[in-house]
Amino acid sequence: MAASGNVGQELLAFATELYPICRSITGNGLRDTLRRIGRRIPLKIHEVPSGTRVFDWRVPLEWNIDGASIRGPDGRTVIDFRDHNLHVVNYSEPVDAQLDLDELRKHLHAHAKNPEWIPYRTSYYTRNWGFCLPRLQLDSLPRGRYRAVVSSRLEAGFLSYGEFRHRGASRDEVILFTHACHPSLANDNTSGLAVATRLAGWLAESPRRFSYRIVFAPGTIGSLCWLKRNERALARVRHGLVIGLLGDSAPLTYKASRLGTAEIDAIAKHVLTEIAQDTRFIPFEPYGYDERQLCSPGFDLPVGRLTRSVNDGYAQYHSSGDDLGLLSAEALARSFEACRRLIDAIEGNRRYVNLSPKGEPRLGKRGLYGAVGGQSPASRELAMLWVLSQSDGNQSLIDIASKSKLGFAAVRSAAEDLAKAKLLRVAGEPRGRRAARRKGK
Repeated sequence: MAASGNVGQELLAFATELYPICRSITGNGLRDTLRRIGRRIPLKIHEVPSGTRVFDWRVPLEWNIDGASIRGPDGRTVIDFRDHNLHVVNYSEPVDAQLDLDELRKHLHAHAKNPEWIPYRTSYYTRNWGFCLPRLQLDSLPRGRYRAVVSSRLEAGFLSYGEFRHRGASRDEVILFTHACHPSLANDNTSGLAVATRLAGWLAESPRRFSYRIVFAPGTIGSLCWLKRNERALARVRHGLVIGLLGDSAPLTYKASRLGTAEIDAIAKHVLTEIAQDTRFIPFEPYGYDERQLCSPGFDLPVGRLTRSVNDGYAQYHSSGDDLGLLSAEALARSFEACRRLIDAIEGNRRYVNLSPKGEPRLGKRGLYGAVGGQSPASRELAMLWVLSQSDGNQSLIDIASKSKLGFAAVRSAAEDLAKAKLLRVAGEPRGRRAARRKGK
């Protein structure tokens, strides 16, 4: 992996590599994207056949496109898919038709607010075809006969998604999701793909307490396929995070889980505020990305969402304005660091029990306290006093850090020192467990 100082440039370079690919919820563009991710991390690619029943949905036919264009009355090409893959309504069925301008306009889409941008439009579950173009170009089309051609295929195939897995000490899992289905949209797709890939590489570098899965899947139908195939294992999910829109200049934004009371919500509140005071925290709503599926009542997984801008929350959203110029290496690096810090907190957030709860234990004789008395405790010593005071088996280290206004790293370090001195044990772990294991009991 690249050195930390180069993380932002590495992320931007990978986003740039992925940007030109015409992705969709199925097809070769999606597979190409997953293959490129798989060159960087161990990635298992799953294929779900067209027509597969997935709860209340069915996997649609696979869509692939070779080209598309519109020629004007003078025979010149006025729209060409090769110029920008947003020019074609994603999932357009094949067509070769000659139409008058008034009839053609029924199949043309322009951006509602910016006359220079190409909008992003889809027709996944309704057979249709169409083209997208800037409003300025649409308004300048002359009357006459046009020829519209879409060279695409809708046929039985597969939906693809990729899954990175890292086995930890526990079978309990942390899941991270990012959508992999958008075509040339930089912030709303390639930023999340780049950060998620880099996180997988970082996770694989060290042993972990939890097991991890990072899923790269098309939005909605992809996460539903994953949920259907992994339904029996969902009870092991302890924390989850949907990530995307991580490369623009907006502040970090955390969207809570469905009930807003999951441990990941408390972790995010503390850690993200430590990272950036301008972090925005918003409640759950049943609109957005794959948190809608993961948090649906039948699963209610403890999953939050981390973005910068939110869906439909910036002018360039779902348009050609969401290009690579919207991304910065600095924003991508800081987003990656936020995710890394969240995972560090997930790994370290435990509940402890004070093994000497009647009064304060003597820290000095254990080498844990300063040699000279009569002065205010140093931050390390204050953190130990807070941990001892609150460790009743119910308060997590994040709870203690939030209550004490101390950093999580300081509280975690204090707890580890106290545990080494046999003043704490992990809640739920009997005192003699290790000794019993050594004896084979």
